[in-house]
Amino acid sequence: MEVIDLIKHGESKTLEFKELLPKGNKLSRTVVAFSNTAGGKIIIGVDDKRNLIGISDDEDIFKIIDTVNSMIYDNCFPQINFNVYAETIENKTIIIIEIFLGREKPYYLKKEGINSGVYIRVGAMNRKAELQNIISMERERQNISFDEEIDKELNFKGLDLSILKKKFLEVGKELSEEKLINMKLIEKEGKNISISRGMGIILGKYENTEIKCARFKGTDSNYFLDKKEFNSNIFENIKNVEIFLKTHLNLRSEFNGMQRKDILEIPELALREALINAVVHRDYSNLGRDIKIAIYDHVVEITSPGGLPNTLTLDSLYTGRSEIRNRVLARVFKEIDFIEKWGTGLTRIKNLCLEAGLKIPEIREAGDFLSIKFYRLENNKKISSGKVAESSGKVAESSGKVAERNGISSEEKILEYIKKNEEITSQIVCELLGIKSAMARRILKNMMENNAIIRKGIGRNTYYTELKL
Repeated sequence: MEVIDLIKHGESKTLEFKELLPKGNKLSRTVVAFSNTAGGKIIIGVDDKRNLIGISDDEDIFKIIDTVNSMIYDNCFPQINFNVYAETIENKTIIIIEIFLGREKPYYLKKEGINSGVYIRVGAMNRKAELQNIISMERERQNISFDEEIDKELNFKGLDLSILKKKFLEVGKELSEEKLINMKLIEKEGKNISISRGMGIILGKYENTEIKCARFKGTDSNYFLDKKEFNSNIFENIKNVEIFLKTHLNLRSEFNGMQRKDILEIPELALREALINAVVHRDYSNLGRDIKIAIYDHVVEITSPGGLPNTLTLDSLYTGRSEIRNRVLARVFKEIDFIEKWGTGLTRIKNLCLEAGLKIPEIREAGDFLSIKFYRLENNKKISSGKVAESSGKVAESSGKVAERNGISSEEKILEYIKKNEEITSQIVCELLGIKSAMARRILKNMMENNAIIRKGIGRNTYYTELKL
């Protein structure tokens, strides 16, 4: 991008303007922050309002460049890779300081030391790095991801690997001890087996692997209609979130001859891709935060902790460039075909939404969070037989009555689930329809009386399946 275009876009994670050469450590802080994050440019001769001021004719350009060189060499450590040069635009000369992404992180101000002199770039601001940021940089320098580290508190003998083995069997693969070692799920030394954080994340052993979902009334979060918190293993969490999304989003119908096909208003594949991205690429070292799914009348927003990896910017997301933050998770998800090709997910999401007649999803980096916002069909309308009609989709009313959603009754949704999964429980009915257990039991009882389903099992092992005559 040309410099004049960069200026028009304004300050960002990788760009800062200075009308005059800053004094003291102000310039050095930005240099350190860029080196620790994604690199960037400091343009001297542009004010905060993006006006091209230029360097005064009275100023010695070469003296300014020498001063910049000295400030960076004297104030920053380790040695930073940068370039300083002058450029003339619209008959005005500016100084550009280009900072390259560093490989010797963390970089810091010599006077403040490594404990308090490390800065990172958050949005268009410099922020003093916290301890977890510094540890993450040390890990990056050693070429180790957080989920590859060993968790000494996890005991291999007490772990249930059945869900992981099941996922591998579904794609015709065996989860051998050798594969566990190669994917860095475990580490073996003699007879001792250690567990990586990645294994703990997959099996849901940490509090921050929980995913919180909410359906809000209207376009803000003042009042919610439904909320769920899923804290099982990573695969069950994904499955439950998908059920929650399908329960609260509208359907549109397409007919092929006499066959009707119901399609979610936001493409299921796009939502699934975004959800998997959030699960695989979020920052798990951020222990106090979790993934959140929010459904409003106008949008669906998936928010994950950590922001973008240091080497990526919002502008680079659709170029196919990939930066893997959690290598263990990425290896596992690639092995079980949850990930097709590196760096293609966001392009696929964009294309799926455009094909469905939706706006391109908005990706936003705000502080330590990254969110993707899907725009729902305008005014919650659905498309049926080529005509736009008001959706009948409603969340279960507090009066206890369950309304039909887009022409599909609760009973039909239950039968559809049974056809796909062979059986259903009352708890799943609650999640599928967004209703309470008493209402779920009444619906199931009515379906049994109408010979639509049959109950099997006793007590907690009770489940329902289709009655075949």
